[in-house]
Amino acid sequence: MILKCIAVDDEPLALDIIADYVAKVPFLQLVKRTESAIEAMQLVQEGNIDLVFLDIQMPELTGIQFLKIAGNKASYILTTAYSQYALESYDLNVSDYLLKPIAFDRFYKAVEKVRNQHQKQELAVVAPVPEPVAAPVTTAIQDFIFVKTEHKIQKIELDDILYIEGLKDYISIFTKNERVITLQNMKKMEETLPKGDFIRVHKSYIIAVDKIESIERSRITIAGKIIPVGDTYRDAFFKLIDAKNV
Repeated sequence: MILKCIAVDDEPLALDIIADYVAKVPFLQLVKRTESAIEAMQLVQEGNIDLVFLDIQMPELTGIQFLKIAGNKASYILTTAYSQYALESYDLNVSDYLLKPIAFDRFYKAVEKVRNQHQKQELAVVAPVPEPVAAPVTTAIQDFIFVKTEHKIQKIELDDILYIEGLKDYISIFTKNERVITLQNMKKMEETLPKGDFIRVHKSYIIAVDKIESIERSRITIAGKIIPVGDTYRDAFFKLIDAKNV
């Protein structure tokens, strides 16, 4: 598989580095290097580009603005000297985020990730794998999860989680010792956590069942925090609690 790519940066030296790195990778083909975000946008919209190396701070369009306009017609790797845009960029389905100065090994790791993503997409189109009819959710060996924070991927022990709160664009995981913020949605987190041990009780809350201190009407107390039980989730929650009553 050959990935057709373009490099977009208003600094010629940065473009030289990307072009040099691309030339060292057999599965990459540099179609265009440009200092103009507008020219790059036209190339992406034509639909023949697989991967864009995209700077964030550019005069015509910022990298973030570029992503919002261009959509999902290509994969993107951001190349920037600024780390503060990482969280927002992952919300826009960026494949990777490279901080300048970029080392070649880090560059290769990023493009290898994109190649694997494209290969999986091709296999899914050519020979889609049918889903099991009634595959059980196995949770016996799952005792931790990994979540992506702004600067790292963090391991969280499930037994440490008290509750999870969903906010507009991200979620907060409250543990015994800290609060971890990650760019994630509640539905995916709900599907990831082992059922029976965790349950969604509100559109904005998932709780660890064994961390409940008390229940009063439609209010749950965990570590001093009052968590409401939403109407949509009330029946399932109290059915689970009734099953654990002595």
